[in-house]
Amino acid sequence: MTRPLTSALLGLALMTGSVAPALAAPCKDAKGKFVKCPPKPVAKKGPCKDAKGRFAKCK
Repeated sequence: MTRPLTSALLGLALMTGSVAPALAAPCKDAKGKFVKCPPKPVAKKGPCKDAKGRFAKCK
């Protein structure tokens, strides 16, 4: 009776412990020190246009 309960709790603890480091996603510099992560680029919606409003090739 206690073996299934123990194995279930152990499995839950292992899954919970492995998720936390993945969510943190720390950024490191070339020397291995922790630094502030750069902001993620914002994706543009829709087609690209030039200054005159004509369709242009997206960069």
